[in-house]
Amino acid sequence: MEYVRLAPAVTNATKLKETENKTILNNMKVDVLLGLQWGDEGKGKVVDVLTPRYDVVARFQGGPNAGHTLEFEGKKYVLRSIPSGIFQHGQTNIIGNGVVLDPVLFREEAESLEKSGVDLKKILKLSKKIHLIMPTHRLLDAANEKAKGGAKIGTTGKGIGPTYTDKISRNGLRLGDVYHNFDKKYAAARDRHVAMLRSMGEEPEFSELEQKWLSAIEYIKGYDIVDSEHLVNKLLADGKSVLCEGAQGTMLDVDFGSYPFVTSSNTICAGACSGLGVAPNKIGEVFGIFKAYCTRVGAGPFPTELFDETGKLIRDLGHEYGAVTGRERRCGWIDLVALRYAIMINGVTQLIMMKSDVLDGFDEIKACVAYEINGERVEDFPFSIEEDEIKPVYVTLPGWKTDMTAMKSEDEFPQQFKDYIAFLEKELKTPITIVSIGPDREQTIIRK
Repeated sequence: MEYVRLAPAVTNATKLKETENKTILNNMKVDVLLGLQWGDEGKGKVVDVLTPRYDVVARFQGGPNAGHTLEFEGKKYVLRSIPSGIFQHGQTNIIGNGVVLDPVLFREEAESLEKSGVDLKKILKLSKKIHLIMPTHRLLDAANEKAKGGAKIGTTGKGIGPTYTDKISRNGLRLGDVYHNFDKKYAAARDRHVAMLRSMGEEPEFSELEQKWLSAIEYIKGYDIVDSEHLVNKLLADGKSVLCEGAQGTMLDVDFGSYPFVTSSNTICAGACSGLGVAPNKIGEVFGIFKAYCTRVGAGPFPTELFDETGKLIRDLGHEYGAVTGRERRCGWIDLVALRYAIMINGVTQLIMMKSDVLDGFDEIKACVAYEINGERVEDFPFSIEEDEIKPVYVTLPGWKTDMTAMKSEDEFPQQFKDYIAFLEKELKTPITIVSIGPDREQTIIRK
């Protein structure tokens, strides 16, 4: 008798398992990490702490006006355009299409990091669709701010706004253009800017800056310049985990922030979709970062701002000076009206509280739970917060009067601080999963 060897039976259970495995790969989502206040919340440190969980870190908007500060092993680094995941274990880092890039500042930042031992060309990829900040953009930035007189926005003067303006008006110059008739496109954009400056009464001189800029363009060509939207989605399809890093903060969003005192991009979670080419159904966890108090840089309304010695003390204890600009940050108590709004707009799933240690020595801590506008209590963030009639409604909580900077576990937290966390979670209806108690990456408590 002849025997025929049959293939193993393909059971329904086997088919189901294969389908589940494919579904897991197809359902890989990006997690988004962003600021919930007026920027400067400490996003760089948190990205650095979370990066070991991910295969990829991708920056999705903003420009070199945003400084992300990282401290570890006794050293301090300030990143302006490069994602904050570069110091970990060789993960891929991507600068996405939503970012505007100054080639000169990028080169300075990159060369400094390479001197520190970071093999940047190996791990960093740049989107072809990044818009380039030209020397004339910086001149336009200064001229526009000068023309506003007393109504200045408080720009950093780095050309961010004019670059995004060119992008939206369809006059922008993109990184991918270096491979597509670049000289002609650059000259047309530059000459257009010069005409604009002359119409404003300026006579621009930037030949030295231009040569430096063109040299930096050649330097950037040494990096992997990619179609980042394809890359990110292929990485997800391959089962890779991706963390999207935002810059600035929700209250600086061009649509939902304290307009017109805002930045020129979408700093909210939706900005990760347009700034990286990721579909909305690919968004997973949304980490919202906030300080235990509140700060703001530059002009614009700030309902909980403190003008007294308490505000000055918070600034000094928190070293509240811009990482890129060096400007003093305005300081105030935490604003839960604005935070609730930011959590709603972003769909935040987990909260991360920074700089808790700055309040370690205070007898009392205040939190704004509502606004009083023209005698009426308002708990929803209003259309405008510029009115003089806005008064913060505070709740006062006892301080914890304990140095927490050396603590290793939430079990060591004083009861008053635990009560502060519980109060915030109740008000914000979102769990606080990470607490920072100092600038170093080791001073980070992951809550149970």
